[in-house]
Amino acid sequence: MQVMLAPIGTSPALTLVAADILGAEVADDAEDWAAVADAITGRLAQLRATQMDIAARAHISLTTLRELQHNTRPRHRRPQTLTALSEALGWPGDYLAAVLHGGTPKPHPDEEHDPVLTALTAIERELGLLRDRVGRIEQRLAREDA
Repeated sequence: MQVMLAPIGTSPALTLVAADILGAEVADDAEDWAAVADAITGRLAQLRATQMDIAARAHISLTTLRELQHNTRPRHRRPQTLTALSEALGWPGDYLAAVLHGGTPKPHPDEEHDPVLTALTAIERELGLLRDRVGRIEQRLAREDA
């Protein structure tokens, strides 16, 4: 059984002491699990990897990966889970933890300055813009036909 403590009318210090005594986890409002989900989804698409492949590489359950990717059960995770998942996705171990806490994570140095990856990122961005534009055109045509 997992107990979550959230500060209600008390100081955060008292909540942390209570959490230590009870062995509970403290809900952290500064955690952005939606950003983690977006990062995972984007990276899976970028790598063209399956959830099953990444879960196996990270040694986590497929259910855990799905919960993180779709942000269905935002809750505190062990730091080792995010580290293993970051590494399985080809990122530095602290990448997803940085995303979770609102930081700007840095990719591996070789990815940062790779001209092929830079060009590919620009192509993917342009493709996304073109898809959006085609979608709007299709919607406009459907309205005109109706």
